Amino acid sequence: MVAGEIPVEFVFESDDVFAINDISPQAPTHVLIIPKAHYENAADVAKGAPDISAKLHAAAAKIAADRGLDGYRSVFNTGASAGQSVFHAHLHLLGGRPFAWPPG
Repeated sequence: MVAGEIPVEFVFESDDVFAINDISPQAPTHVLIIPKAHYENAADVAKGAPDISAKLHAAAAKIAADRGLDGYRSVFNTGASAGQSVFHAHLHLLGGRPFAWPPG
């Protein structure tokens, strides 16, 4: 995606991260925020580049504010048993509807 080999519409981009709308949205706002460098999952980001984690969350806050969300959920799925199906770390930003707790 970053190299332009897969066409996508960026909704946010910085030097280190970019964001795209999820192709299978689970909420009115469902954005994937993705580091440009490869990390398999959130645990790898935390071990190898904690500054990237902060940048992913800062991007989520900016996108949420730009879209006028009064609240949002941010989620990392880490490992197949947690629902991770793409093994390049990415933060899900979900908003625009009420969410229940605990999540299903």
